[in-house]
Amino acid sequence: MARLFGTDGVRGLANKDITARLALQLAVAGSRVLARPETAPFGTRPVAIVGRDTRVSGEFLSASTAAGIASTGVDVRDVGVLPTPGIAYAVKATGAAFGVVLSASHNPMPDNGIKFFGPGGTKLTDAQEDEILALLDSEWERPTGQEVGRIARYPAASDEFAEHLVRTLGAAEGETPLAGLTVVVDCAHGAASVVGPSALRQAGAEVIVTAAEPNGYNINDGVGSTHISNLKSAVVEHQADLGVAFDGDADRCLAVDALGREVDGDQIMGILALGMKEDGRLKDDTLVVTVMSNLGLRLAMAKRNIRIEETAVGDRYVLERMLAGGYSLGGEQSGHVLMLDHGTTGDGVQSALHLMHRMATAKRTLADLAAEVPKLPQVLINVKGVDKHRAGDDLGVQSEIATVEQELGDTGRVLLRASGTEPLIRVMVEASAEDVAQSQAERLAAVVKERLAL
Repeated sequence: MARLFGTDGVRGLANKDITARLALQLAVAGSRVLARPETAPFGTRPVAIVGRDTRVSGEFLSASTAAGIASTGVDVRDVGVLPTPGIAYAVKATGAAFGVVLSASHNPMPDNGIKFFGPGGTKLTDAQEDEILALLDSEWERPTGQEVGRIARYPAASDEFAEHLVRTLGAAEGETPLAGLTVVVDCAHGAASVVGPSALRQAGAEVIVTAAEPNGYNINDGVGSTHISNLKSAVVEHQADLGVAFDGDADRCLAVDALGREVDGDQIMGILALGMKEDGRLKDDTLVVTVMSNLGLRLAMAKRNIRIEETAVGDRYVLERMLAGGYSLGGEQSGHVLMLDHGTTGDGVQSALHLMHRMATAKRTLADLAAEVPKLPQVLINVKGVDKHRAGDDLGVQSEIATVEQELGDTGRVLLRASGTEPLIRVMVEASAEDVAQSQAERLAAVVKERLAL
């Protein structure tokens, strides 16, 4: 069996790659692995949480998933449309054996995906995923009669998650810590269309909502964290203090300051890290990021004696490093921000709340806070038609990298990454000036193309 799981579950074109049959098979195998007898209180059946984003294919995929789980003798609580981190929270809060999310995150509407959360709402290990794959479509003894699982709706999950998010701000009941701030919220016609505005309003913010009318087909369609031009215009038009944009399943967030300028995931992490260090809440004064995080973030953190831990690209690798070191904050440039004091996975609405809370407590604008974490120009070139496996061994490529790094000195950085799915190498160069980054990236790309051509 080829490995289906990528860095964030199984993902592909719905009803072609991600079919009802595959959803049922994965649900059965996942339930057999994750719903051990010890995951249920004595005398009761284990329970699983199932939820989805707003894309139309999620309707039949979640039905198939719930059916597969129930057929193993596990009860299902269907939360309907809810952000991915909300499903992780529901697993932990209810003591469920596991959870399943039907979502393709920021991908276009025709795609969908299947992702599992284990006990406590944590992502699965590679070993757990391999165990699920080993059981896929295998023979097993099926329960019958009263031993099969039941499927029930869990409509309270949305309100419970919104209330949890507001509680993470640490305010007393009835307090409104974001009072006085106006925010434009782009919900990507996705899973946060209800929860996002609700949580921000409960925290006291004045909320102007956009892209919160999902119809099954418009998720991520020119809106959300991958398309923020409309948000920039809306923030300026409404004279708001900031704007925030979620992706389809709301596990990531990008922001826009009052002048319509983007504040990316690196800057959001940097702002939160500086605030948490001031408050003594940044564990070991450490921030966990991926190799793609901007050099500007690294320099800003070094200036304030915050240590950087670096991982491969992918929020699961950030999470693994955070759990191993007991760290409290990490994430990706794309807007995945993990705050492990409050949740088990990246959470876009939570990030927005805490970013605004930092503005409120510091009494500073977002532009002012973001200025402490400047972005250095970053140029990325995809070099196609090359042998991506030889980049680390080719002396010519390595020599050119060393030369460029020496020329850039402490104000620049070079990164070569092989694509995981295509015959190409990504050449990334950061420098103090855009023209320098561009010229050095083109120079390296030319050497890679010449030396590693297929």
